Amino acid sequence: MNIVVVGDVLLDVDLDGQATRLSPDAPVPVVDVSSARRRAGGAGLVARMLAGDGHSVVLVTVLGTDDAATQIEEELAGVTVVAGASGAPTPVKTRVRARGQALVRFDEGCARPPVPQATAAMLQALDGAAAIIVADYGRGVAANPDLRAALSRLAGRVPIVWDPHPAGAPPVAGVDVVTPNLAEARAAAGTGPMAGTVNDAAGVLAARLLGRWQSKAVLVTHGEHGAVLAQDQVRTPLPIPAPQTTVADPCGAGDRLAASLAVHLAAGRDVEDSAALAVQEAAAFLACGGVAGLALLPDVYVPLSSAADGPDPDALALARRVRRSGGTVVATGGCFDLLHAGHARSLAAARRMGDCLIVCLNSDASVRRIKGAHRPIITEQDRAELLLALGCVDAVLVFEEDTPEACLDALRPDIWVKGGDYDVRDLPETALVESWGGRCLTVPHHAARSTTHLADALARVG
Repeated sequence: MNIVVVGDVLLDVDLDGQATRLSPDAPVPVVDVSSARRRAGGAGLVARMLAGDGHSVVLVTVLGTDDAATQIEEELAGVTVVAGASGAPTPVKTRVRARGQALVRFDEGCARPPVPQATAAMLQALDGAAAIIVADYGRGVAANPDLRAALSRLAGRVPIVWDPHPAGAPPVAGVDVVTPNLAEARAAAGTGPMAGTVNDAAGVLAARLLGRWQSKAVLVTHGEHGAVLAQDQVRTPLPIPAPQTTVADPCGAGDRLAASLAVHLAAGRDVEDSAALAVQEAAAFLACGGVAGLALLPDVYVPLSSAADGPDPDALALARRVRRSGGTVVATGGCFDLLHAGHARSLAAARRMGDCLIVCLNSDASVRRIKGAHRPIITEQDRAELLLALGCVDAVLVFEEDTPEACLDALRPDIWVKGGDYDVRDLPETALVESWGGRCLTVPHHAARSTTHLADALARVG
C-alpha cells in the first residue's frame, strides 16, 4: 500500500540514565546517561511507523542543511523522502529521563520559520497515493498554498487524514478525518474547559469543528478515555472507548492513531470501524512503551494489559507481511485455559501448515459466557503470554465475542485450523473463511488431554 505523509520533520533525542545524586552546584539531579537515541520526529515518525508496518511510504517535507537534518535522513532509511529546502534550522527536541521518568526537555531551533516553497517533485509525489496523512507540526509545510491546492483537489478521491497543530494551518475542506486531541480541539474552537464529562466536551468540540473545518469527520482524542467521532450528516457524536492501558510515555500516540486510521480507510473500512481500530492500535502502541519501545519491539506484540475490543493491530500487520511475501497465514482459536500438552501438539501441527500462526483467543468475559462463572482459571493476559512463549505461535488476537467471526473477517487467514474433534462442515466460521478463498482444516485430537480433566485433577489435589 502506497501511503504519502505530508508534514514537518524534526529530530527527537532521548537521553536515558539514572539520577542517584544532586549536583553540588545547585539542588538539581545529576543524570548519568546510559543511552542516547535519535529518531525522526513529527511527520518523520509517522512515516517510520508505516514503513515498519511494511507499507510503501513517501514522505513529502522540507529539510535544512545542518547536521540534524542529515541525522533525520539517516533515520528515515526505507522511506522515500521528497524534500524541498526548509530555509531554517532543523528543530531538535531533547528529552532527559531517569529510570523512565521525564525530567526536562530542551528545544533547539524551534522558532517559527517562514512558509517553505513546494517543489514540483513534492506536488507530484501526491499522485498515486492510496492514502495521505498530513502531519502538521506547525512549521509551515501544511500552510504552503500549492500543497494545500493539491490536497484540496485530492479530497474526496483519496482518503486524507489531517493531524492538526495549534500553530499550524487549518485543514483543507473535504478531508476524511481531522484528529485533534482535546487540548488542540479546545484551542481550535477557542474555548476553555467545558461542563459535563470528558466525552460530552469532546463531542461538542468535535461537532463544532466539523462545521468549521468542513471535513467529513472529526475524531477528538482524549487519552485514557478514548476518542469521540463526529461525522457529517450524523446527528450524535460517537464515543470510542480505549482499552485500559498502563502508559509510561504518551509520546507518539497521536502519530500512531493517524497512521492506523489512514491505513484502515485505504483498505476500504468505513470511518467508524477505522476509528475504533485506530484507537485500539494507539493503545497497543503505548502499552508496549510508545516511542521508547519502537526499536525494542518484536515483529508482533500484544497489549497484555487488557483485552482489545478488536483484533491486535500487529497481528494484522504480520498477516499482511506474510501474504505480501507469498506466504500462507494460518490461524486457530479457542479459550486455551490451562495450557496442556494437547494444546501444544495441536498448535505445533497448525504452524507446520503455513508461514505464521495467529491464535484468536477468547477474552475472559467471552470464556465466562461460554464455560460458566468459574472460568477462566487463567486470565487472558497470562493465557496470551503463555501462548506466545510457545515457539510455534507468532501472534495472539484477543476477541470479546463468543465466536471469532469478526476477528477472522479482519484477519482473513488462508487456513483456519480446529482440533480433530470438530467437523469443519459444522463450524459456523467455515462459510466465512471460504468466502475469501480460505480453507478450514483439522489437526489430530489428543484424547484424555483436556482443560476440564486437568481442572478436575487440580481440584482433587487442592
